[in-house]
Amino acid sequence: MDFFEPLPFLLDPIPDFHAAGMPAGAEPEQWIAEHPEPCEDLLRGFLRAGCQALRAPTLCASHFCLPSCRDIPGLNRRLLQIAKNAAQPGIPVGGAVGPSGLFVPPHGETDFDDIYEGYREQIRALAKAKADFFILDGFHALADLRAALLAARTTKLPVIVLMAVDATGRTMTGGSLLPGLITLQAMGADAVGLSCPAEPGLAEQFRRALQHAAVPFAVRLEPGNLSPQELTEAAEPFLKAGVRILGAGRGAGPEHLKALAIRLKPLGPPELPEEPDCDAAAIEQEAFFLGDDIVLSEPIRCTTSLADDLIDLEDEQVTAALVDVAEMDDAVLLGAASGMTRLPIAVHADSPTILDAALRYFQGRLIIDSDCQIERESLEPLAAKYGAIIY
Repeated sequence: MDFFEPLPFLLDPIPDFHAAGMPAGAEPEQWIAEHPEPCEDLLRGFLRAGCQALRAPTLCASHFCLPSCRDIPGLNRRLLQIAKNAAQPGIPVGGAVGPSGLFVPPHGETDFDDIYEGYREQIRALAKAKADFFILDGFHALADLRAALLAARTTKLPVIVLMAVDATGRTMTGGSLLPGLITLQAMGADAVGLSCPAEPGLAEQFRRALQHAAVPFAVRLEPGNLSPQELTEAAEPFLKAGVRILGAGRGAGPEHLKALAIRLKPLGPPELPEEPDCDAAAIEQEAFFLGDDIVLSEPIRCTTSLADDLIDLEDEQVTAALVDVAEMDDAVLLGAASGMTRLPIAVHADSPTILDAALRYFQGRLIIDSDCQIERESLEPLAAKYGAIIY
């Protein structure tokens, strides 16, 4: 992650534009586009306090959040330019992308590709406006975050991804840091972490995941009513657990940032393992670390009883479920049923198009059965795109 070196790195907080004069009930992104000066002043204050990057106020500048906006690309270009106007020479300016609020089966009814296209529109506009990086922040579901990450990776720009968890360390759909890390770093995220309450106990997730981390950890702590000193103290366990990209949530002011910047200054880069244990498959709720020999089940067909078939496999002497995906509908069924297993899943497909769909709709990290009719030179790009493991 050369772009953010040297670490540690202090991100700017989510701004409270009401403090800059935004009236109650206004749409922040549209108000800022019409009133750039207060936003620029607010962002400059973050830089003076010690932030090393700015992000454009584009977190909700998507058609998911602003369905009545007729020019989402134009709005994003305008907001990115406002942040660039506030930045000093050499300060990177990124595009912030927030959650869609939509869920794919089994948690909702939205099509994954529709979510992807919504993110693609926003991310393409920010890339054309010369964003330096992306931060995907506050995501409540792995499917939503995967769609945004796939869109962001088409730009080749650095991407920080932050999952939103509650005080128990879980997302709205049951995810947590370790399976998210295994999935997202394999898909090409440049830093992975959490947007979470400033609860010191949540730092334990980072400590447990550190030996599996191939990319730096990031965290955005929600300050609540904490004073600058209290927020800095709450950040201490996260820093000890290896976090080196640090930010604060809405409500943090310059004094909070100054305190965090002082604490970060003497720290060196994260001590990531030289050979992280990343040999794992994952679903949203769990990571499955693989041994030297994987014992595949007999092929399971994708039918409406797939979830039950996956559950039944747990009583057999196998270490991974092998699912045969022969049609496009099978890929959808596998994606919806994947959370029902407590075994890693390997997928068999003889069509590159169908395999692409299976990898796309599976919310986690799959194993690809290489004993198929797809040539290796076709398998490898698909595995790289989706972070899958070829076996």
